[in-house]
Amino acid sequence: MTIGVVRRAAGRWDDPRSSTGPSLKSRPSSLGPSRLSLASLFEAAHGTAGEQVQAVLQAVRRHLAMDVGFVSEFISGRRVFRFTDGRTSSNPITIGASDPLEKSFCYYIARGMMPELMHDAREDPVAAGLTVTQELPVGAHLSVPLRHADGTTYGSVCCFSFTPDRSLTTRDLGLLRLCADLVGAILHRDRRAVIDRETRRERVRAVIEAGAIEMAYQPIYSVADGRLKAFEALARFPSEPRRAPDAWFAEAAEVGLGEDLEFLAIERALSGFASLDPALKLTVNLSPAQIASPRFAAAFEGAPLERTVIELTEHAGVASYDVLREALTPLRARGLRLAIDDVGAGHSTFRHVLDLSPEFIKLDMSLIRGIDRDTARRALAESITSYGRRIGCEVVAEGVETPAEFAALRDIGVTRAQGFLLGRPMPIEEAARLPETATFPDETT
Repeated sequence: MTIGVVRRAAGRWDDPRSSTGPSLKSRPSSLGPSRLSLASLFEAAHGTAGEQVQAVLQAVRRHLAMDVGFVSEFISGRRVFRFTDGRTSSNPITIGASDPLEKSFCYYIARGMMPELMHDAREDPVAAGLTVTQELPVGAHLSVPLRHADGTTYGSVCCFSFTPDRSLTTRDLGLLRLCADLVGAILHRDRRAVIDRETRRERVRAVIEAGAIEMAYQPIYSVADGRLKAFEALARFPSEPRRAPDAWFAEAAEVGLGEDLEFLAIERALSGFASLDPALKLTVNLSPAQIASPRFAAAFEGAPLERTVIELTEHAGVASYDVLREALTPLRARGLRLAIDDVGAGHSTFRHVLDLSPEFIKLDMSLIRGIDRDTARRALAESITSYGRRIGCEVVAEGVETPAEFAALRDIGVTRAQGFLLGRPMPIEEAARLPETATFPDETT
């Protein structure tokens, strides 16, 4: 988007004392009118809201050839300066500073007692009576109100020069109004984002404070003999809005509460050990960030590490594998096992597998779905399983739903499996009653 406005200042194209921007006299007339480009502000990720407002202010201040521009907010009878742009280091406006609103031009302009455009502020009787007019001094001055989306006043956008300027027109004032509308839209969007973030943060905080996480336990079986080997502890959230656990954990991470929510889930999951057969392992999910957390080791104090498996999602980013290894090594030396989750999902390479040497590789359910009919899926699963055998790593298939999928995985040589075909996630009381051995459905039945 480009906003075009003709500047009528005789002998000037932009800031006459700026090192950038040609003068009107030296500029070929064939180039047409001056254009103020704000197109980059509308790109999806062009800086923060503050950077965008600053860019708008700088652009309009330079275009109008004013000495100073600023955006102010009216708070409790004071004018607080939020943004400023000046032609020189002598800009008298300091961000964060404030002054009494009733002693400012903004106050009288907002009340209709002074015009929004003044070629020379000293010629206006109200402006001439204000101390600031002589002290700065203020020559030419333009000011327009800045409003919230509901029409209430936020503050103002102003530009002024230290000397009079007879070239300013209502078109220049119109440009400043347009820029004020743009600044207002940016600030409104940012305010909505802040409110939205606080709403989401409070929602997650309420879950954490109430301990509102329920755990479901899904059985994991040996493919060869049908023996029950382990359970995976899966978080469930009864709170509104009802949504997938991944959405809750993602939101918690976005609002800075990911660590608290994940370790709450770990606490709930580990409580299941008390009800399970001592021969069974328990698998819990944890992100790389929390493994690197100072809280990691303490979270597993008292847990039977020789029965504990940590699943690390394969698509989760890892800042430093050295840090992860350093955190995991003491616990793995005491029996903790490591599983890499979602392998084959296409999120990334086998970097987690290669750098962390897990005891278990878990094939993602997207790879399992229809594996009995899809030669490409089968070939990839065979390759991963063969790799697992060569490095002494068990391969677990997730999301097994049909007898045909199970038969294909058994033929490939996958060692363990879980999924709705074999057992849905269930309360710990139900999990504790499962028999040691299961009879799997035959694909022919």
